[in-house]
Amino acid sequence: MADQVLNAEGLNCPLPILRAKKAIKSMNSGEVLEVRATDPGSVADFAAFCKQTGNDLMTSTTEGDIYKFEIKVS
Repeated sequence: MADQVLNAEGLNCPLPILRAKKAIKSMNSGEVLEVRATDPGSVADFAAFCKQTGNDLMTSTTEGDIYKFEIKVS
C-alpha cells in the first residue's frame, strides 16, 4: 500500500518525473510513492529515474491507458 499517491495523468515528459521528484523530497526513507501516469514514455522514464536516484522501482504496471509505478524511497 502506498504512503502517498501522485496523479500525473494527462501530463507529458518531464512533468511526471519532476512531480515525483518533488513528492519524494517530502517523504521518509522506506515510504512508498504510487505514481499514476498516462504518458507511454513514463515507463522508461521512471525506470531510469529510479536507477539514477537509488530509489527502488517496486512495480511498474499498466491498467488500460494508465501506467502505475510504486517507488520505495531510499
